[in-house]
Amino acid sequence: MRITEIYLSIQGETQYAGLPCTLVRTTGCDLRCVYCDSAFAFHGGTDMSVDAILAEVRRLAAPLVLLTGGEPMLQRELPELARLLLAQGYKVMIETSGAHALDSLPADVVRVVDMKTPASGESHRNRWEVLAALRPRDAVKFVVADEGDYNWARDVIRERELGRSTEVLLSPVHGRLDPQQLVAWMLRDRVPARLNLQLHKYIWDPDARRV
Repeated sequence: MRITEIYLSIQGETQYAGLPCTLVRTTGCDLRCVYCDSAFAFHGGTDMSVDAILAEVRRLAAPLVLLTGGEPMLQRELPELARLLLAQGYKVMIETSGAHALDSLPADVVRVVDMKTPASGESHRNRWEVLAALRPRDAVKFVVADEGDYNWARDVIRERELGRSTEVLLSPVHGRLDPQQLVAWMLRDRVPARLNLQLHKYIWDPDARRV
């Protein structure tokens, strides 16, 4: 597998925000969202065997493991890595775009699907059937850059009744959309979603790596 970094921090987002977490960041992505904050993971990285990754996760010793990227679903061995992590007793999450089928993942992996909003420039890549398979333990995330993005996400949430089937996260683009404004829209529209801030960008420098 091609790996950009493996490190211990907290889970910065989602319904598990704030929990100690080992992040396994894969290399490579087939999307180019205009607000991407991990473009450093598009290229480079190091080839690591599944066994070597497992050894590093064991050394860091957090019970929660996040598989992220880049786009982790581009890594052929990722489902097997997830299976072995689960077998060793870890809680395993994946953060992935809405552009990839997730059928190959073990059922116990918590899926966080980042459906691309119009301002990302990649909303045409969304695979809507991915949403239908999400469960209460999973989450769908909408990264919101402006009011147009918010209105688009709100309509998707309502039309597909996502609040009935899974966790719904609305995340402002850090430094571009004031969280207060997003909260005001959410409360005005009674949207069934959770505000999703990137905690690591408030705890550390927003551009810091490995945090």
